Amino acid sequence: MSSYSATRNNSNLFILFVTITAIFVFASASSSATGTRPRPFNKIYAFGDSFTDTGNTKSISGPSGFGHVSNSPYGSTFFHHSTNRYSDGRLVIDFVAETLSLPYLPPYRNLKGNNASSGVNFAVAGSTAINHAFFVENNLTLDRTPESIKTQLLWFRSFLESRRYCKGPASEDCRAAFDDALVWVGEIGANDYAYSVGSTVPSDTIRELAITSFAEFLQSLLKMGAKYVVVQGLPLTGCLPLAMSLAPEDDRDDIGCVKSVNNQSNTHNAVLQAKLQGLRTQFPQAVIAFTDYWNAYRTVMKNPTKFGFTEKFKACCGTGTGPYNFDVFRTCGTPSATVCKSPSQYINWDGVHLTEAMYKVVSNMFLNGTLTHPPFSYLLDRKNSVG
Repeated sequence: MSSYSATRNNSNLFILFVTITAIFVFASASSSATGTRPRPFNKIYAFGDSFTDTGNTKSISGPSGFGHVSNSPYGSTFFHHSTNRYSDGRLVIDFVAETLSLPYLPPYRNLKGNNASSGVNFAVAGSTAINHAFFVENNLTLDRTPESIKTQLLWFRSFLESRRYCKGPASEDCRAAFDDALVWVGEIGANDYAYSVGSTVPSDTIRELAITSFAEFLQSLLKMGAKYVVVQGLPLTGCLPLAMSLAPEDDRDDIGCVKSVNNQSNTHNAVLQAKLQGLRTQFPQAVIAFTDYWNAYRTVMKNPTKFGFTEKFKACCGTGTGPYNFDVFRTCGTPSATVCKSPSQYINWDGVHLTEAMYKVVSNMFLNGTLTHPPFSYLLDRKNSVG
C-alpha cells in the first residue's frame, strides 16, 4: 500500500469516527432535551393511612372525628374541589408521583378501566397497623374503621392476581409486578395509639403489636418481589391540634407541642428503624429506605418562617374558636367550620392533617434532602444501575 493510500484511509477512518461520535452526542442531547430518557420507576404502589389516602374513604366511611372530607373546602387549594384527600390539596405521595413524572395515584376503591398502569394507592384513612379485631376485643373502636395494613395487603394481593402478576393464586412469586415499581408506605400506626387513648392498654403493648404487624406486612411484600421500598416514620403527632387540645398544658416539649405524644412517636420510630435493619439483612437484594418524618416536622416547627409559615399550631379549617381552631365534634367540612384565607401559611389543615404547603416542604426534605435513609437519590441511582 502506498503512503498516499494509507494516509487517505486513515483520514477516512478519522472522518467516520468523528461522524459517528457526532451522531451519538446529538442523539444523546436530543434524548435528554426531549425528556425521553427512561424513568427509574413506571409505577408506584402506595399504602398507609389518611396522610397518604388519595380517595379510598369518604365521609360516610371515614373515622368519626375526621369526617366530611367529601365536602368543601377539602381540595380547594390545588384541585379546586374535594378529591377525598385529607388536606386542602396534594399529599406527600402526590409530590412523589410528580418527582417521578407519573400521574397521581388512583385509589384502589375507585379504579376505572386501565388507569392503574402507573400504580395504585391502597392507603385508607383511619387505618391501623394492628388488625381491627384487637380494637373490637378491647372495646376501642366505633366500628367505623375496620381496615388495617393487612386489609391493604389483601387488596393489593387481589389487585395483582386480577392483573395476572402472580404465578398462581397461592404463589408468593409476584415479581413481575415489581420490575419497575416503587413501593411507598406512608406513615401508619398513629391511629393505633389514638384509638387506645384513655384505655387500660399500655402504649408499649400498642407499639409492640403495631410494629410486629407492620413488619409482617413488609416481609410479605418483600417475599412477593418488592425491590424498592420507602417507609415513612410517624410525624410529630404531639403537634397536631387534636393532641394539643386534649393534653394538659403542663405536658409540653421545647417546641410547645405535647411532650408525651411526641416522645411516643419518637420511640416508635426508633423501634421501627431497628426492625427495618433486620429486614435489610433478611432481604439484601432489596433497598428499604426510611423517611424521618419526625425530624422533618420538627425542623419546620423550630423555624417555621424559614419555610413560609406564620401559624404553627392553629388549624386552618375549623370552628374559629379556642386556641387551636379545633373541635372534634365540629370538624372541617361541617356547616359550622370556616377556612383561613391563606392555607399556605398554616402547617395544619383541619386539626389532624397537614396543609398542602407543609406536605410539600417535608416531601422536599424526603426526596431532595437528607431525611431519607439511605437517600432517595441513592435509591434512584441503584434502580438505574441495577434495575
